[in-house]
Amino acid sequence: MAGQNPPPSITVDTSMVTDSSSQQQPHSQTMLTPPSTAQGSDMLSPTTPTQSNFDGVTLHSRSPSMVASEATRFRSGSTNTYVQQTDLKLDPPEEALRPDPGNEKDFQVEHNPFAFSPGQLNKLLNPKSLSALAALGGPRGLERGLRTSFTAGLSIDEQRVEGQVTFDDATSLDKQTASPTSPESSEGVLPAGDVKGQFEDRLRVFKDNRLPKRKPDGILKLIWGAYNDKILILLSIAAAISLALGLYETFSVGHGVQWVEGVAIIVAITIVVTVGAANDWQKERQFAKLNARKDDREVMVIRSGRTIQVSVYDVTVGDIMHLEPGDAVSVDGIFLSGHGVKCDESSATGESDQMKKTAVGEVWQQIQNGTATRKLDPFIISGSKVLEGVGTFVVTSVGVNSSYGKIMVSLQTENEDTPLQVKLGRLANWIGGLGSGAAVLLFFILLIKFLAALSGNEGNSAQKASEFLDILIVAITVIVVAVPEGLPLAVTLALAFATTRMYKENNLVRVLRACETMGNATTICSDKTGTLTQNKMTVVAGTIGVDQSFAASNAQDTTEKPVASFGAIFGNLSRKVKDLVRASIALNSTAFEGEEKGVPTFIGSKTETALLSMAKDNLGLDSLGAERANANTVQLIPFDSKRKCMGVVYQTEGGYRLLVKGAAEIMLSKASDAISDIYSEDSTTKPMSTEDRERLSRIIDEYAQHSLRTIGMLSKDFPQWPPANAKRHEDDKNMADFDDLFSDMTWVGLVGIHDPLRPGVIEAVNQCRKSGVVVRMVTGDNITTARAIATECGILRAEDDAVVMEGPKFRQLNDEEMDNVIPRLRVLARSSPEDKKILVGKLKAKGETVAVTGDGTNDGPALKMADVGFSMGIAGTEVAKEASSIILLDDNFASTITALMWGRAVNDAVKKFLQFQITVNITAVILTFISSIASSDNASVLTAVQLLWVNLIMDTLAALALATDPPTEKILERPPQPKSDPLITHNMWKMILGQAVYQLVVSLALYFAGMTIFGYEGDVQRRQLDTVVFNTFVWMQIFNEFNNRRLDNKFNIFEGIQRNFWFIGINCIMVGGQIMIIFVGGAAFRIERITGTQWAISILCALPCLLWAVLIRCVPDKYFGGPFDATVNFLTVVLRPVIAGFHFVLHPVAQLFRGIGRVTRRMFKKNKGVEEDEKVSASDDAEKAGVGAVRHQAMPTVFSTEPTRTGPVPVPEVKIN
Repeated sequence: MAGQNPPPSITVDTSMVTDSSSQQQPHSQTMLTPPSTAQGSDMLSPTTPTQSNFDGVTLHSRSPSMVASEATRFRSGSTNTYVQQTDLKLDPPEEALRPDPGNEKDFQVEHNPFAFSPGQLNKLLNPKSLSALAALGGPRGLERGLRTSFTAGLSIDEQRVEGQVTFDDATSLDKQTASPTSPESSEGVLPAGDVKGQFEDRLRVFKDNRLPKRKPDGILKLIWGAYNDKILILLSIAAAISLALGLYETFSVGHGVQWVEGVAIIVAITIVVTVGAANDWQKERQFAKLNARKDDREVMVIRSGRTIQVSVYDVTVGDIMHLEPGDAVSVDGIFLSGHGVKCDESSATGESDQMKKTAVGEVWQQIQNGTATRKLDPFIISGSKVLEGVGTFVVTSVGVNSSYGKIMVSLQTENEDTPLQVKLGRLANWIGGLGSGAAVLLFFILLIKFLAALSGNEGNSAQKASEFLDILIVAITVIVVAVPEGLPLAVTLALAFATTRMYKENNLVRVLRACETMGNATTICSDKTGTLTQNKMTVVAGTIGVDQSFAASNAQDTTEKPVASFGAIFGNLSRKVKDLVRASIALNSTAFEGEEKGVPTFIGSKTETALLSMAKDNLGLDSLGAERANANTVQLIPFDSKRKCMGVVYQTEGGYRLLVKGAAEIMLSKASDAISDIYSEDSTTKPMSTEDRERLSRIIDEYAQHSLRTIGMLSKDFPQWPPANAKRHEDDKNMADFDDLFSDMTWVGLVGIHDPLRPGVIEAVNQCRKSGVVVRMVTGDNITTARAIATECGILRAEDDAVVMEGPKFRQLNDEEMDNVIPRLRVLARSSPEDKKILVGKLKAKGETVAVTGDGTNDGPALKMADVGFSMGIAGTEVAKEASSIILLDDNFASTITALMWGRAVNDAVKKFLQFQITVNITAVILTFISSIASSDNASVLTAVQLLWVNLIMDTLAALALATDPPTEKILERPPQPKSDPLITHNMWKMILGQAVYQLVVSLALYFAGMTIFGYEGDVQRRQLDTVVFNTFVWMQIFNEFNNRRLDNKFNIFEGIQRNFWFIGINCIMVGGQIMIIFVGGAAFRIERITGTQWAISILCALPCLLWAVLIRCVPDKYFGGPFDATVNFLTVVLRPVIAGFHFVLHPVAQLFRGIGRVTRRMFKKNKGVEEDEKVSASDDAEKAGVGAVRHQAMPTVFSTEPTRTGPVPVPEVKIN
């Protein structure tokens, strides 16, 4: 047409184009041929017209409309085919595959045996590009260029591939029709599942499915982070000045050791910082291991014609992967075949609509015949989630080369504090503020005393400066001691210890806050199947037609009269009825044949595998793949949790047949006829009478009362498909709307499936009851089965005023009725995911801390809404796992008790340490304050170096000791704490204040009256007494650490101590360190060697704090709580103006320090300029990849990534979204 450019010339594959009148050939069993033997025209693909509509192994659809139309025009003797102009305009190949600036290296691979580079494959989704697909030669070009088979997948024998397939070989028509170059193993054959040495060339060219680990912070950087605290820096400056003055005095006078204190302070700071950095270093690696475990999972791929499970890390380019509802896609690829696949790509592209996928063969056919549109989407993008449908796709990009991988590399994951850490951070600021206020007040008092005595001071200027510096150092040290920087450390240590131990006990913690939250859970909403039960299902009873019942020989009587055995019924069924029942089980299923630990088995839903096992044993099901391959399946209806059923449509000799299976009572409600004369070859159907319906209802109820899951089967024949006048799918007019046809069905039969309770479930439910945690069952089973299981496991008890309700009735209640019902609700049967979400929301609104278990995609909203979401590690979908905060690796309800125990242990560990540290803070600050003011030379009884040793004890060593106490079963004997409870309870304040009073009385008595009591005289004995005070003070902290192992009013503080080797070891370190300081501390610690008698005085004065704790515990909490609250309220009113005044004075100083900190950080960041430039470049690459509005927090976990650490006490981001 004049004025318009001609259509672009592209090279397309016409080898698959046949005459529209050509007939399909019978299905060939060569579809399972491995790549090494599939040659020439025998190389099958989803676009090969000789294939039947569905893959016999995977039940994934293949479009029947892959034939050429008259719109395709051929040019004789040319490799080019010109397509008609449509609204889809394809770019020329050189433009479609042009490298983006900065990505040129992805297009250059040395010694590449494959036709394509990672960069060229990235152009398929950079953004989604049909032009790039055409430039790569379409489906046959990909198949040949990646040296794979779209039906058999990669060969398990492949290691290094011989020869080379060039770009022209893959994309040129004359080369595509030639025999493909298959990958050949250069070494021996590897067994399936052994990936060592496999795919050597693929991994070299296309990389593996891992993100590069973030380089962990080195020990020097961690030391700098631990030291980068304004208080420590200020103390270091003061210590340096003290050292300089000491050296000046020493060298000017010629003798003296005044410089020792400055050195000792610097050494003490170095030790404190190094120990803190070592803790951080250890936690970095501990959480890195945890993240690696969290991200790994099994996926299904086809290799050498067999479906096998491999680690997601072992997926490589060229693999054929399965898609199922609930999958979180971990790689980029091209959709090959399947049915009704829709994906949620919002987390990867920002596109909120469900994206329907079209098989690449159909897309390619439409490109060839000129009917393609921009809406065609055969692209599977990493980071998306499969909402519905089943299918397969070929992997084109993995790891750093995938869309999701590029985003993750360019993003930095910021760490978030857990709620407990936020609370403790505020408390630490409050305590630090009070301590800082005391230190400032002490400094000014001592400064005034120093200035008042300055006129009578006969020392030289250096000595006067040293005295002033001592005052400053003491004040700063009080701040160091008062600021409880160990509180966040205690939380991190407790969480690190708990999550590691929980993993060993089948709890994989994805979100750290869940660990501490679970400790105070008040209710658990649990699934039934696989959680309370074993999910090892077996068909033990059933009925064919309306009255021909059968049961296993070892099953209980489940019917009104004696029933026949399996063999008696199935052995006499007519061929017609047997074929119908076998098809109802084999075709209407998403399970498949596979191997587990080398044993052939069925893999998939346990309900479906139980039915398939019955069909194999009794209905002549020899090969599931052959059964499906011989059936011409035209439509699949995936299982829907709302309608509780699934279906399939396949072609019969006289038309089409719809098979449906699902919840028995729902199937019965949809049936109008039933099969009859099941033993005769002339079996027919008859209308279902009222008597028949009542009989079947009784059988269903009887099965349910024996805790059997009941599955009904229906069928219906149609002369054509879609049926005339049937409602069609809006997005596919060749598909009928199932709900429009789901009525007037023919009843085939029902089965009862037994799923025994898991061992330990009854005990776990009973333990929850003792712990004050209410267990509720939320299940899709019918109300009779649910009631029977709930009664069996102890959720329902005769003495409880409990409510059992069905989901449809529950959701119709108004708010007032729900508020009345929910506290007594124990079982919610026939519930939908929306019912579970409503229940969770209502429980949370009532102030409950709610834990929820779930395994399905639709459980995601409830799992996300819950305070703690438990997903199933075995049966759970990836979407459910992504929405959850803890994964139960064994799918066992009893494992929630483990989480409950460790959650309470984390909360207890933090409270133990908090109780210990506040006691030390109060005692050390007040003792330093009083002794400094009372001293004639303004010196504290506890020197700066001694206070730093005390700070090391209470901040790091005690945190390690008290945060590692493992839980005992007795921890479950108390009720959960409400959300409104304060962090420090009355019981804790009672112990804190009681111990602080004892320690202050003893220390001050020794300091002020010790010389008189023991008859000491002279400076040497004065220094010995000061050493005794310091020694006694430290030993009181060591003994008080034992007191703090209990938070209740019980007396046995040594319970379980033999199991905590950390506590024992750390206390040995503290005791050894204190003894060493007293014996060799000397001038550095201002220690005078003490005698054996003085050692006895120290120990005997410290030891009674254990007995004092017993007396404190004897005081009832209620008698302490009232006066304590009144005192706190009074002090709040009195001190509020004082605090405001301090804020007014100190705020400018704080602003000054913030400014200094910002300058320091800028200087530090300048050294990382190159690294930042690389991050910016990576970010630009991600934007060019067309990823759109990336919702990073909604992304599924598909890779192993290392969290970025910020600060000296990093909190790992275990949830990498």
